[in-house]
Amino acid sequence: MTSHDLLLTFDFPPMGGGIARWMEEIALRYPEGDLIVSTGAMAGSEIADRRYPNRVDRLSVPARRLKTLQGLVSWSRRVTSLIAEHEAGFIWCGNLRPAAYPAKWAHERSGIPYGVIVHGGDLLALRINYLESRIKRAAARALLGTAEVLVASSRWTHDLACDVLRELGLAERTGRVRVVPLGTDPQRFHPGLDPRPFADAHQLPSGRWLVTVARLVPHKGIDTTIRALALLAPRFPDLRYVVVGRGGERAAFEALAGQAGVGDRVRFLTEVADPELPFAYALGTVYVGVSRQTAQDVEGFGISLLEAQASGKPVVAGRSGGMPDAVQEGTTGLLADPEDPGSVAAAISEFLENPGRSEKFGRAGREAVERFFNWPRVVADLRAISAEARSAPRGSRGSDRP
Repeated sequence: MTSHDLLLTFDFPPMGGGIARWMEEIALRYPEGDLIVSTGAMAGSEIADRRYPNRVDRLSVPARRLKTLQGLVSWSRRVTSLIAEHEAGFIWCGNLRPAAYPAKWAHERSGIPYGVIVHGGDLLALRINYLESRIKRAAARALLGTAEVLVASSRWTHDLACDVLRELGLAERTGRVRVVPLGTDPQRFHPGLDPRPFADAHQLPSGRWLVTVARLVPHKGIDTTIRALALLAPRFPDLRYVVVGRGGERAAFEALAGQAGVGDRVRFLTEVADPELPFAYALGTVYVGVSRQTAQDVEGFGISLLEAQASGKPVVAGRSGGMPDAVQEGTTGLLADPEDPGSVAAAISEFLENPGRSEKFGRAGREAVERFFNWPRVVADLRAISAEARSAPRGSRGSDRP
């Protein structure tokens, strides 16, 4: 039996984002020669791809066009060729759409099983689509009903995936949904880094800092944290807030900070290079990630929460989506209502007023990452799932028509 797996992914470096980081770690940590990554073309990828021990096979189609009909046809043909050339035994889809389309194409022609990694927001968007369109409902049913396994990064996403399967008339498939909690790199993110050069480079004044690493989009809860800072400001005159990330809502957040009277305490860093990121966490007194669920967006897990814990920082996370799985409430962090600035402010003040407790939570977070929430464990879980799927009797696979 071959050990080759394929990873089909829309999100992959040099593209940014949490999903791309997850896919990158799979490519880095699969044993050399055991994986082939199939993805779209991107500027700058030639240099970036050299760091992976496994092959990155880039289509001539730009990544942004993989979701088009022409892109899907080209991708499907290429995947079929890769399977024939390398005798691959399993396909991982880094996302449902578009990666599951070429995976299903290949499955129908070769019988190779495939698994889909679901993230939360993708399922919310899928639900809206299939409730509005019978054609999209049929497509969703075919993609999910043929998959050998669905992998969710949290219990919340697992439960949402099961709800979606039941709504599509695939209740018998709910047993194929597995949970693989995410991880981070404790060698890259760790306590003891000196944040002063980072602060000086970005002209950040001294004081205590709240830190958020996130895209500047509405559901990340940056607005709630700004309002929480305004509540805390009278009691903590040295407290400031830095947000590391890019996105279209920066102007709106800056305006909100001004209206709340904390404009001089809030900084947005949109040009932080990847090697600088560990020092951004090192700057923080408390890490705050209070994303909330909207119609089509949700935090399926929250890798940044783990990066902060690996850095020895206490975290305040939103009680929303899959974030409670990334935080051990009362041990590595505190959960707060992401819609309530008062709730977030109260959680933050717990750490500001009790440095000893803050340090204790930071140590516990670091230990949790070293013990369980790390990428080697994630990849080991995925490889075990794919090995199980490849060895399953053909009649028991997801290839059975729903």
